[in-house]
Amino acid sequence: MISVEDWMQEIKALPGSAAVGMMLAHRGVVRGTTRAGESVQGMDLHVDRERLEQVVSRAQELPGVFAVRAWVNEGRLAVGDDIMQVLVAGDIREHVFEALQKLVAAVKTEVVTETELL
Repeated sequence: MISVEDWMQEIKALPGSAAVGMMLAHRGVVRGTTRAGESVQGMDLHVDRERLEQVVSRAQELPGVFAVRAWVNEGRLAVGDDIMQVLVAGDIREHVFEALQKLVAAVKTEVVTETELL
């Protein structure tokens, strides 16, 4: 299991980390319902690891971003299992929020293929 706290300590130890004013993490979890409210038993999740590296690199280049970390689960997941964990460290709130939102959206639309098990 990936530890966001370990990522944070790793980033704080990097040269130049004094520029970091905010770290924001996201943990996606398998819900027990679809967005429409139907019951879900779990999901099948497939990850394009090469594409994940690309979207992380792209997020790293966004304004104000100092460091980015991402982990995505794979396989048959049960309700409550982690789908992903991402962390963005950067200078100011506006840059970090925007980068996190773009990163999570890219992971969901470009990196993973998920099939909910109804």
